[in-house]
Amino acid sequence: MVSLATADNVLKSFYLDAIVDSLDYNTNAFLAQIEKTAQNVVGKDVQRVVRYGYNGGVGAGTETGTLPKSRTNNYVKFVAPLKNIYGTIEISDKALRAGNGQEGSLVNLLNEEMDSLVKSASVNFARMLYGDGTGFIGKIVDSNGNNVTLDSVKNVVEGMILDVHNLSGVYLDIPSGRQVLKVDRDTNTITLSGNSIDSAYLSENFKMYAQGSKGNELTGLGAIFGNSSTLYGVTRESNPCLQPYKQTDVGELTELTLQTAIDKIEEYSGGKVNFIVCSWGVKRALAKAMREGNAVLTSMELKGGYNALSFNGIPVVADRFCPEGRMYLLNTNDFKLHQLCDWQWLEGQDGKILRQVESKPVFTATLVKYAELICDRPNGQGMLSGITEA
Repeated sequence: MVSLATADNVLKSFYLDAIVDSLDYNTNAFLAQIEKTAQNVVGKDVQRVVRYGYNGGVGAGTETGTLPKSRTNNYVKFVAPLKNIYGTIEISDKALRAGNGQEGSLVNLLNEEMDSLVKSASVNFARMLYGDGTGFIGKIVDSNGNNVTLDSVKNVVEGMILDVHNLSGVYLDIPSGRQVLKVDRDTNTITLSGNSIDSAYLSENFKMYAQGSKGNELTGLGAIFGNSSTLYGVTRESNPCLQPYKQTDVGELTELTLQTAIDKIEEYSGGKVNFIVCSWGVKRALAKAMREGNAVLTSMELKGGYNALSFNGIPVVADRFCPEGRMYLLNTNDFKLHQLCDWQWLEGQDGKILRQVESKPVFTATLVKYAELICDRPNGQGMLSGITEA
């Protein structure tokens, strides 16, 4: 007979490895190239001491002259709190019993739940990689009842649950916690669940965030290339190593523009660009520019089974969450996903995964990961923005 204990056992022993593999390597091409490590995790923080510049104790001299004086290396200490990333499934008692104790019915039920959980977690994790850590989804431009027009729906997916904050950053209870039922990408309009919402709660320039995520997400590319005064607890102004290469208002993308940016990044940082990610329109613009320059377009396969366009041996991939008109020039060896543990089930004191929701005939299980994305060498990364898409 199939029981709740059986379902709990199956989640622990059968599904976890498959979930971990899927989320680590099938989320997107960028994440698949990044090393996952438990190193440098101290308590609830990631503490990473990074060397920048050179020793200085090297020089030329005469045969009997004074040797070069030794100098200590230059170091900066990055400190960032581990972010708490959760994924929850719910299974009703009725659904569990409906299988009449048949193992096949339980497997089908759990397969459906796991598939939904993995897809949701993958989408949200991928979105965070390009975000600024705030959980920001979009700014409200206009609203009419439950139809809300945003400045961009790039980060919105049907099924998401969103929170709303006013101009002062105050959380608004009434419009928050609504699920996205529909996304009209032609008009940048989303439709929210529930009763009609008074426009006063969805005023222009109010901001929408992923549910409960404001200020709690991974430090993604948006933060590394952002204009905040600090990064990983270190002041940018007094630490040039925190300043990545940025070129704005690029306009039409050419092979020369891209190669020049790569050359400057490698010249100034001493690193090497080994991965390029952009929006779909920018990828088409690059392909067009290369064809017009009579360059041979080739493809290459990356870790995780992803296919990429090759630009002088550097893989170029498009990602749905990369902002429009933007291209990131990265060295993936400088990035690490520091984690307290890989994805794990949240267990109760009795070791059980499935727990009854209080006062409801529903059982819930939660997948958790405590992690933070750290870039050891921000000045070895680059960004081109304002590119005319094709």
